[in-house]
Amino acid sequence: MKNKKMIIGIILFVILIGLIILLKYMKDEKGITLSKHLTTVYVATGGGKEDFLADEDIKKILEKKYKLEVVYDTWSNGKTITRPLIRESVGLGDQKIVESIKHATDFEISSTGVSKYDALFTSDQRFYDYYKLAPNKELGEADRYTVLDGGLTLNTPIVIYSWGEVVDALIKEKIVTETDGVYYITDMDKLINYILEGKKWKDIGLNLYGQINIASTDPVTSSPGATYYGLLLSILSEAQVTNENVEKNLPKLKDFYTKSGYMNNTPADLFEKYLKTGMGGEPMIVDYEKSIIDFANSSPDAFNQVKDDIRILYPTPTIWNSHCYAAFTENGKLLYEALNDPEIGQIAWEKYGFRTGITGGTYDVSNIGIGVPQTIKSTVSSLKMDTYNKLIDYLKNN
Repeated sequence: MKNKKMIIGIILFVILIGLIILLKYMKDEKGITLSKHLTTVYVATGGGKEDFLADEDIKKILEKKYKLEVVYDTWSNGKTITRPLIRESVGLGDQKIVESIKHATDFEISSTGVSKYDALFTSDQRFYDYYKLAPNKELGEADRYTVLDGGLTLNTPIVIYSWGEVVDALIKEKIVTETDGVYYITDMDKLINYILEGKKWKDIGLNLYGQINIASTDPVTSSPGATYYGLLLSILSEAQVTNENVEKNLPKLKDFYTKSGYMNNTPADLFEKYLKTGMGGEPMIVDYEKSIIDFANSSPDAFNQVKDDIRILYPTPTIWNSHCYAAFTENGKLLYEALNDPEIGQIAWEKYGFRTGITGGTYDVSNIGIGVPQTIKSTVSSLKMDTYNKLIDYLKNN
């Protein structure tokens, strides 16, 4: 009898140990089994997609379907060019190396002991394109990894947010056209000229103070602002961005920049100001399409209060803000494949307003409750880095 109890006790003990081991490697509060034998992928990441990358549903897809655990370290786009792309450059990884860097010791991506990245996830296509080129040592640029794979991953077009009364006035001026419930700026040249000429809101029948203006983030310090001014340069150059056209139109853009007055540094601050101050405070602002979808999902009650008054204007043409992924290792390539998963793409659109794929994808926009087109048909290409640099230098120094 004692032997029988002892055998039962041993069996129960073995079962208990087995359960502990099983729970260690397999768990999920919703009943999804997750293996903890995961491959960790380290990614240097530009801003503008923090909530998307932190999304719990996306994390579960990456773990369950692709067996990936991803560490996203925050980098500014510019520093990916000028500083060695190692974790120690942003205070992570080997702390001895971090301290050495503080004391002006030079490290590169090839240095012994540094923590390397598997991928770069920029928030601006020009930095992705530029990263694939050889570093310009005369400008102090750091050595770079070889890009094995990558491309456009998350996209959102530049749009202009406004209000019903303003848009009605712009329709009368034949600047804006409505098609199937979507508002397009079909005469961007006329709108730009109104701003350059110093026309006032009251000149187009609106009881608003001051001159016609489109608020934007500062192109000198903000990537979204630079993208918008790149669009303006393309429009003024009639999509022929040659050296001659750039030189010809830079003074106009400087005048446009000067007339714009105070500028916010982040699109989130500008969009919040637009919502809080209404038509009297911000009649028109530049931002991304994704902002309204993100707002509708994160603050549905607040969105329902303003959605009937908000108007989204699509410049014709507009320009993509493209978050581009560059894989440096095989692990980086695995994550690139995973980020192109249709299920992740659906979450990217429905919750965060990112269109995915090279052409921006096709989506069901009917349940958003505000005028958003199924597809973005009229766009200009992103400008090259040297053109942006010339534009920003001119705005800053002249």
